[in-house]
Amino acid sequence: MSRIFELLNKSKGEVADLVRPLVDEQTRWTPPTNGESHSSEVPAAAPAAPAAPAAEEAPAAEPHPLAHIRTLSLRIPAPSPLLPFENGQWRPNEQYRILRTKISRHPKQPQVIVISSPASGDGKSVTAINTAGALSLKSGAEVLLLDADLRKPVMHKQLGLPQSPGLADVLAGACTLDEALVHTREFPNLYAITSGTTSVNPVELLDSRQWRDLCARLRTMFRYVIIDSPPVGAVADYALIQDVCDGIILVVRPDYTDRNLCRQSLDLVPKAKFLGVLLNCVPDWAPLGQGGSDYYYYGGKTYADKQNGSAA
Repeated sequence: MSRIFELLNKSKGEVADLVRPLVDEQTRWTPPTNGESHSSEVPAAAPAAPAAPAAEEAPAAEPHPLAHIRTLSLRIPAPSPLLPFENGQWRPNEQYRILRTKISRHPKQPQVIVISSPASGDGKSVTAINTAGALSLKSGAEVLLLDADLRKPVMHKQLGLPQSPGLADVLAGACTLDEALVHTREFPNLYAITSGTTSVNPVELLDSRQWRDLCARLRTMFRYVIIDSPPVGAVADYALIQDVCDGIILVVRPDYTDRNLCRQSLDLVPKAKFLGVLLNCVPDWAPLGQGGSDYYYYGGKTYADKQNGSAA
């Protein structure tokens, strides 16, 4: 190659001028002889390896979809049969947990459940509150308690929550759903919507697209929606509430509920949606011996011990 380079340097002409730069480029680096380099020039550095891509940051956790809902404390007067889960009321505590198990294991998996009764005073509102509370104790099961008894609402009084804004205000367009929702401080998975107030007839509010759309939206937000409704057959409101639900529980009270009204109510409830009857205010009964199921269920107390209020 050096011989050719010398000849080109001695040559003149257009072709020599064109070829000389190419040959000159080839002579910048020659392989070493006997392990020694005899090049007068440093070879071009190898291209740098591409930098490793920066580690991707983990995506930030999305906020809870209900995190913006106002949180209020419940103000339940004592003594009270409401939410009997931490006050030593063994019997109602266990019975509502049994009801929760029956609902969660029901083959139809009802999501929107109406709690009603043949007449006022049977205990439907207390049952609705306690059922929602029991369901909310399950981790991850967000539950809404909805007061749809717009004629004689009592839920706001029983729980110590403001009556408005509530359901009637949402249906009338006076407030948004988020403004009506309440998150209870004592039960992290329990939410509530009280009845609200309006001068419009409740039938007009419930016989509307707004009511059906609201129920459809609530299905996407909560695992369970427990609705306190008017008594079965008392007013047209009940039929409109029944239409949007998956299941109905009828509350009756021994030695109080009128038998004829009870029979009529059972006939009015669609069989496909009927989940069962719940007996309210059932008196204690003595078990068959001190080793019976009553002793097992209620914290190791015999019937006589419970009557006397002493620990076993």
